[in-house]
Amino acid sequence: MPIDPMYPKSFASDNHAGVHPTILEAITAANTGDAPAYGDDTWTSTFEEKVKETFGPNAEGFAVLNGAGANMVGLALMLGRYSAIICADSAHIATHEAGASERLLGVKLMTVPTEDGKLRPADIKSRLDGLGNHHVSQPAVVSITQTTELGTTYSPAEISAIAEVTHEAGLRLHLDGARLANAAAFLDCDLKAVTTDAGVDVFSFGGTKNGALAAEAVVVLNPSLAHAVPFLRRQSLQLASKMRFISAQLSALLTNDLWRQNASHANAMATRLANGLADVPGVSLAYPVQSNAVFATLPPAIGEPLSRRYLFHYWDETAGTVRWMTAFDTTPGHVDDFLDDIHKAAAT
Repeated sequence: MPIDPMYPKSFASDNHAGVHPTILEAITAANTGDAPAYGDDTWTSTFEEKVKETFGPNAEGFAVLNGAGANMVGLALMLGRYSAIICADSAHIATHEAGASERLLGVKLMTVPTEDGKLRPADIKSRLDGLGNHHVSQPAVVSITQTTELGTTYSPAEISAIAEVTHEAGLRLHLDGARLANAAAFLDCDLKAVTTDAGVDVFSFGGTKNGALAAEAVVVLNPSLAHAVPFLRRQSLQLASKMRFISAQLSALLTNDLWRQNASHANAMATRLANGLADVPGVSLAYPVQSNAVFATLPPAIGEPLSRRYLFHYWDETAGTVRWMTAFDTTPGHVDDFLDDIHKAAAT
């Protein structure tokens, strides 16, 4: 359905936002003369050092092209031919990557139903009964998503508890960090607190949803795994030739906490939107607002006129639940205009 050009701001995804000016400047600065390909350049070396500064001296960062690719490379490091991945049934790897884990990695997903998108230690234990049974796919990895697909956030203590159960069972912990910055900003902690310090083995660090053009990374915290990344990255078609332009963006995000500035602003705009819904009849929040996502349940009388003016997604059409996303470039004016239209629709 065409969107009225008078209402150009999308609330469908933070992927719809443009590129942060500082990141554009970093790309332009990298666009100087020739540089070796495939990561043998000074921009990539700088990014790799930034990763160590941010996540600890044992952390190894590898720039890749997109989030799904980052997940595939990171997961492949820890899987065998008969392995399985334990994850929430709402996890991105289970719902929105077109079966990439099953098709490309050849493994089984052992999904767990959750009310808020978050795995608990008991959920993991519930999928461990088949360990050692040769008739059953063997769990090798637990994968959590930060923030979850429902916009909820794992605290450092919750991740540590998951890591403890995971490692006790001989498994490894993967974290899909497409919106890791939003989680850390919400928790008011650094990135290390929800990754390195919490016991994560491998995670993806998302840049694209946080103001980058096309920049993601695989970060390996388990020293025994990093040696395989260059080969798996190449085999997975995630090795960029002109890597300097990806690395420059990731370095910019990790410099002067630009990642936090962007994520904090996006989160604040989501909170502003959620607060503005409090007095709208028939509208309720489906999940707590803990990031830059607002899940609201609303009647068709409100949803239909809004969908003709704004771009957003229905999460559960039967229930009337929508997902509204904010980004680093969402302004208070954008949110207030949106809220005005919600109130007008509710009044008709």
